[in-house]
Amino acid sequence: MSPLVEVGWPLALALVLLVAMAVALAGYGRLGLHSDVLVASVRAALQLGAIALVLAAVVRSLWLSLLFVVFMTVVASGTAARRLVRSRCGWWSALPVAASSLPVVALLVGLQVVPARGVAVVPVAGILIGGAMTGTVLAGRRGLDELVLRRGEVEAAMALGFVDREAGLMVSRPAAAEAMLPGLDATRTVGLVALPGTFVGTLLGGASPVQAGAVQLLVLVALLAVQACAVVLTIELLARGVLRRP
Repeated sequence: MSPLVEVGWPLALALVLLVAMAVALAGYGRLGLHSDVLVASVRAALQLGAIALVLAAVVRSLWLSLLFVVFMTVVASGTAARRLVRSRCGWWSALPVAASSLPVVALLVGLQVVPARGVAVVPVAGILIGGAMTGTVLAGRRGLDELVLRRGEVEAAMALGFVDREAGLMVSRPAAAEAMLPGLDATRTVGLVALPGTFVGTLLGGASPVQAGAVQLLVLVALLAVQACAVVLTIELLARGVLRRP
């Protein structure tokens, strides 16, 4: 069975051209992100090369795989913290990241939907932890922006007798809930707009189209559950003032 992408000089050339295009467009549009695009692309290449070597050893042991899942959770939490606030309270973002993704991974393994083997647990956990991180960051940034822009409304609600949490929820919840939209759109349009990577990868791995579709459906629905939990927990942290900008 031929791979989806052939590794060789044409791939290297395509990557260089695509990175150059992204950097050039970001610079031309004055987005202020052209250096970030370059750094992110180089880091991705180095990290994927290193992680491929690490995973070859890690997935052979379930315990090493579980330790690697913990490592992924810590990295995702740190990334979310840096994106939300520039203070120690940002590490509270570890709560929605971990509490939304890890129980779902445990549930899938416990029901034997996902085999208790490193080669299965690590990729599924990575997808769900990444989804939790994305939901936390999007909900947190939108909610924090609203709390800053509409501070007057929060104070007015408190003057009318609302407690801090109720006033914060009233302002931050509608905006933060938009973090669910990318996952919802991806689930609604799956198979119609794009074929997700899990589906294609499972199909190329030798599974039947029905099996590949079942795996992709499981991933999408699990992601919705994870992101819903992450968004709800993030909104609570915002409303209670635990996650806040200095």
